Amino acid sequence: IILIYIMKVLILAGGVGSRLSEETITKPKPMVEVGGKPIIWHIMKTYAYSGFSDFIILIGYKGDLIKQYFNDIKEPDWHVEILETGEGTSKAQRIRKAEDLITEDDFFVSYGDDVSDIYPEKVLETHIKNGKTATLTAIPLFSDFGVVELHEDNTVKCFREKPRIENQWINGGYFCFSRKIFDYLKNEDEELENEVFKLLASKGEIGAYIHDGFWKCMNTYKDKLDLELLLNQNKAPWIKWK
Repeated sequence: IILIYIMKVLILAGGVGSRLSEETITKPKPMVEVGGKPIIWHIMKTYAYSGFSDFIILIGYKGDLIKQYFNDIKEPDWHVEILETGEGTSKAQRIRKAEDLITEDDFFVSYGDDVSDIYPEKVLETHIKNGKTATLTAIPLFSDFGVVELHEDNTVKCFREKPRIENQWINGGYFCFSRKIFDYLKNEDEELENEVFKLLASKGEIGAYIHDGFWKCMNTYKDKLDLELLLNQNKAPWIKWK
């Protein structure tokens, strides 16, 4: 069910992306392509598929390339506004710079490098229900390594390849904030995930939407290749719009 709810979607697209330097030396990380389209386009399609297509892209590093891309392409029903937020600006301050552009009580924020088969309206439903200042998407934590399980006598019981670590979660982005968040973004030295979220947590003002589906962050060149492989095999779970 698509909610009829007018909301802005802020995309954080101003960082350097140094761990993907093979690509980001010439372009901002959100413009790195997966399947012939910038990853930011995939993220925006995820929102638009659920009926949220009013975007504000918060640019910084090599932001002119993002401006040029959205000048050249036109997606039906998308409204795209580009906001220059400066190079080296923290994510918290990028969001704060968009305050005057947001008139609704709630708005979405997304990183510019994570793809998921998430339905944003479910994040919104959780956010409205919990009444918190912020709602983040919590993703199960999986081990980066295979795990060896042992019997009591230390003989090997079995091997588990990169298992899920029970009751441990990571921040997958895909946020929903109320306008109250701007009260917490006034200190220019504070970063979103560190000081701001920790303060919100101490006040009981940040909730979580649990997403057990697909999620992957494109941090490295290997991550990009993994996403390309999924697309080439027609196994890309985030592609819901075909």
